[in-house]
Amino acid sequence: MPATPPTTDPARFWEDRYRDSDRIWSGNPNPLLVREVETLTPGTALELGCGEGADAVWLAGRGWRVTGVDISATALERAGAHAAAAGVAARTEWQRHELGVTFPEGTYDLVSAQFLQSPVALDQGRVLRLAAEAVAPGGTLLLVLHGGWPSWQGEHDHPFEAVFPTLDGVLEQLALPESWQVVTREAVERPAPSPTGEPGTRVDLVWRLHRTA
Repeated sequence: MPATPPTTDPARFWEDRYRDSDRIWSGNPNPLLVREVETLTPGTALELGCGEGADAVWLAGRGWRVTGVDISATALERAGAHAAAAGVAARTEWQRHELGVTFPEGTYDLVSAQFLQSPVALDQGRVLRLAAEAVAPGGTLLLVLHGGWPSWQGEHDHPFEAVFPTLDGVLEQLALPESWQVVTREAVERPAPSPTGEPGTRVDLVWRLHRTA
């Protein structure tokens, strides 16, 4: 994501973005989340940057007890409404946190961060390390991040520089002990049409990490 001046307030930025439209996201779970989690035994889950709740609702519908976290109160309100409409409100909880400043308490069988990338200030490295610490023994950390711009969009299209992760770079940043196993470490190319409908692709990076003890 493009960097913006550090004076931009993250909470205000995201709240304004959600209030600008009735819905930002599709309402469908992220396909890589579905692929990586559908064979896991349901337990407790923490969804970081849950947005309007599609991933959390999908997890709850499969028996997980989910805590969804986002910086935007508007996003969390929509997530709660989505859960209620799907009949899984009893298996969901919503917490507002500016990740990097505050973080949910407790440990979870699954901690998921899908595209936790922001055009405003976010200490991503610290958040991902806290995410790993929140995984209970025997649990799973699932990370999915954009690996670059879509094929139809270049870095020179933006007024600010962007730094995208690498498969090895994130693992080095996490610095996990030997009690962790790498289950998935993969770059996935997917269709990504432009806003005007022209065809394109984008590469997403996925890590599924298992904490053995």
